[in-house]
Amino acid sequence: MNANEVLRIVDAIHRDKNIDQEIVFEGIEAALVSAAKKHYGEEAEIVVQIDRKTGEISATCDGEALDSEETIGRIGAQTAKQVMIQKIREAERDALYDEYTDLVGEMVSGIVQRYEGGAATVALTNVEAILPRSEQIPGESHHVNERVRGTVFEVRKSGSRVKVILSRARPQLVQRLFEQEIPEIIDGVIEVRSMSREPGYRSKVAVSSSDQRVDCVGACVGVRGNRIKNIVDELGGERIDIVRWDDNLEVLIPNALQPAEVEQVILCKMLGRAIVLVREDQLSLAIGRRGQNVRLASKLSGWDIEIMTQEELAESIDRAVQGFSSLDGVEMDVAERLVEEGFLSYDDLSVIEPDALMEMGGLSAEQVDSIVEQAEAKAEEAEKAASEARLLKREAERQAVQKEKADAAAEASAAKADTDEAEIEAQDETKASAEEGTPETESIPEADGIAESDNVVAETTAVHEEQAEKPAASSETES
Repeated sequence: MNANEVLRIVDAIHRDKNIDQEIVFEGIEAALVSAAKKHYGEEAEIVVQIDRKTGEISATCDGEALDSEETIGRIGAQTAKQVMIQKIREAERDALYDEYTDLVGEMVSGIVQRYEGGAATVALTNVEAILPRSEQIPGESHHVNERVRGTVFEVRKSGSRVKVILSRARPQLVQRLFEQEIPEIIDGVIEVRSMSREPGYRSKVAVSSSDQRVDCVGACVGVRGNRIKNIVDELGGERIDIVRWDDNLEVLIPNALQPAEVEQVILCKMLGRAIVLVREDQLSLAIGRRGQNVRLASKLSGWDIEIMTQEELAESIDRAVQGFSSLDGVEMDVAERLVEEGFLSYDDLSVIEPDALMEMGGLSAEQVDSIVEQAEAKAEEAEKAASEARLLKREAERQAVQKEKADAAAEASAAKADTDEAEIEAQDETKASAEEGTPETESIPEADGIAESDNVVAETTAVHEEQAEKPAASSETES
């Protein structure tokens, strides 16, 4: 292995494997050291250095210089090759790891190669990635050889390989699709301020514009909805709500709850909660199917949102004032102050900062501790009662379902019995009609026919006898 050959090998590996040249030089040096110890012994202190510019190899053993040609000739070529291959693989793995670590959160695309236990293996440019079932959009399916897009979710080393985990269920995919379809985002005119997502069902994206002449919502929708349609198609029909961002929560939260109409937003800053008042006919729309709308709006705004009507709020306030004032050490005015700050349950009171309660009611630390302990006990009792109520409700629902099934089975059995009885009656009627119409009505004409034929024979016989008597009578007359 001469100097030029060393440089050629280093350059070829650098180009083919995209590995830094310094790493390749170090790998060759380590391979030569490992192989040389096979000859000189493991205890020997072998040092091999390669000149980065000329490719010349110098080696020492226990401080004594070795002839490079002799050293290289003595070492086992096979051992050096194995060590070199291992070093190259490690370097290649590290390079891939660094490359895809920088891509975490970014969108990539690849071809589905196969499925194993619901997880798809996706071939990227230079590595095979995994798209687990848990990171797929619920209800979607991809076929082998189909191109699929996702974001790099996680990268980790696994032996001599790099394991890249993709995701299509994270909000980052929606973010990257918006950046791809809406040039104003890349240009910095429109900014995605916040996002919440329930993959496969619905997403909310809050956007703002740095240019008052640009409508951020309209730009995201596109002409005739063409921009947002491309994103929806990529996400398998997932519904996307584009929300106009506002730094004022009393404006942002109603925007996030659209299409529901909001009457008032009450911010409880100590709890990070927003009480949103709506009309009765807007209640279900604001909450959404299975609480989806209010849940996404909460994630988007970063506040816990509770939807109520005016009547429900009034009832909650009365109940909270009565409950808080029943605690030892809590006067009516303190209870009313707590409610004004948004505390509406024992659970809320159990998490209050002691200093805030002391300041609010002029209480001592001991009194505050006692009040918090009472609130925690009441909250546990309320949770236990609510849990029992839920169990009773589920049991009642289960029994109702069983009763419906039993009633349906009984009705089906009764209907079948009626049908069988009707069929039996119809068969009996058919049989009776058949028995009445066959034997006697057919025998009468047959008997009449026989009688008539007998009369004809008798009459014919009588005529012949009369004709036979006439000649006898005439002969007697002549005589």
